[in-house]
Amino acid sequence: MSEQKQELLNTNRKALTINLDEGRYGTFAEIGAGQEVVRYFFQAGGASGTIAKTISAYDMVFSDAIYGKAPRYVSRERLTTMLDHEYQLLVERLAEARGSRTSFFVFADTVATRNFKGDNDAHGWMGIRFQIHPQEPPNDIILHVRMWDKEAVLQQEALGIFGVNFIYGAFFYRISPEKFIRSLVDSLSTARIEVDMLKFAGPAFAQVDSRLLSLLLVQTGLTNAVMFGPDGDVLQPSEVLHRKAILVERGSFRPVTRVNVDMLNCTTALFLQEPAVKGKPVMILTEITMNNLLASGTLDATDFLARVDLLGSIGFTVIISNYSEFFRLTTYFRRYTKEMIGVALGVNNLVEIFNEKYYDNLPGGILESFGRMFRQLVKLYVYPMRAAAYERYIAAAAPANAAPAALSGVPPPALAADVLITTGNLQVPPHLRHLYTHLLENHYIEGTTGYNPETLNIISRDVLAMIKRGDPAWEAAVPPGVVDTIKQRGLFDCPPTAN
Repeated sequence: MSEQKQELLNTNRKALTINLDEGRYGTFAEIGAGQEVVRYFFQAGGASGTIAKTISAYDMVFSDAIYGKAPRYVSRERLTTMLDHEYQLLVERLAEARGSRTSFFVFADTVATRNFKGDNDAHGWMGIRFQIHPQEPPNDIILHVRMWDKEAVLQQEALGIFGVNFIYGAFFYRISPEKFIRSLVDSLSTARIEVDMLKFAGPAFAQVDSRLLSLLLVQTGLTNAVMFGPDGDVLQPSEVLHRKAILVERGSFRPVTRVNVDMLNCTTALFLQEPAVKGKPVMILTEITMNNLLASGTLDATDFLARVDLLGSIGFTVIISNYSEFFRLTTYFRRYTKEMIGVALGVNNLVEIFNEKYYDNLPGGILESFGRMFRQLVKLYVYPMRAAAYERYIAAAAPANAAPAALSGVPPPALAADVLITTGNLQVPPHLRHLYTHLLENHYIEGTTGYNPETLNIISRDVLAMIKRGDPAWEAAVPPGVVDTIKQRGLFDCPPTAN
């Protein structure tokens, strides 16, 4: 397809292109917002060559009669049931008549647009099950979408355009995931539509890693955060975080070390004792920012997958976000829960939170950022460091030709190497000391207890350097299972070993 033709691919042209493809035939099943997507195919012309059936079941009784009862009607489970039911019918009724010359497909969505009161979550699930060639096993692409327009009619319009882009991309861009993802917002913008979960499945996508697709969603601005379970499965945030207390540890995890594990264990013990958390379901997360992933200037997919795999191998759920500031991360969690949010971090990260350069874009500067972060049931749990390790961190983080004191905090100069840097003796710039004291005294910041003294000298960047230069001392700094995986797969430039 030439560049000139690509420029002409507006929504109607995409729908018409699909309608004129005699080799595709299928069903459109849309629940909730109405038949917003299939409408484009009817309007484009030639729909009789594409559409076997279209259905929209608004009433729950009718929907249950067709697809069975569901605990939630706008859910992944409901979408999967719709795809299963409609694809089975399509093949049963048409395989004999045209199965040898037709690639069947089912497009389905279940969506809730803005209600009359305007107090609901406007979101939905969308999926397509389709054959690449006639009589082949089908493949699935499913995603979760959020609509940000303020009026229901605009959300419906956006949903229709997005659905056409989705179907067209599945048919014509499936071998180019980045092109597929970018095309989802053709004739739209990321200000109107967010995609926070995307998954490919089926024989045609055996070599596709849905985690990399999720990372592309963040890179292209279609969402600001994606999640992966311990088994590497792509998760939808609202399903995982809905009404739960959340504890998150932010780090580079390059690689995950014993200090990361101990920090989260110690913080979890404190978090579970909070009066606001007792008796509530809790979700524990490890989080990596895109800034961290892009620290070298480019995104290394192998490095990204290695970090996710290593965290998953020791049972952690991972979130990748585009939120460099802590207050933006906690604000993101507030989409899904009103329960308490805890953040586990080291003294070195607390130093960075008090670095005012990160808040130049806020009219209220650091005070505004703290106001947003601590507005509602948020607490920072701070893990200590040995003075020697803290000094190494500060020295490595300082800009070239700058003294360590150029950062927002330095260790008291009189402390010996083995003395701990804690919330009690951490120094911040003089003009911020009253603010820091206020946060301590009002328990917005709390030091962790019960930590393992043997881990307090560990810094991830030191461990990474040891791996790269072949110093076996790195093995004592990471969890045993992680050691084996790094060696077997040759991660982080470690010479690989046989299984």
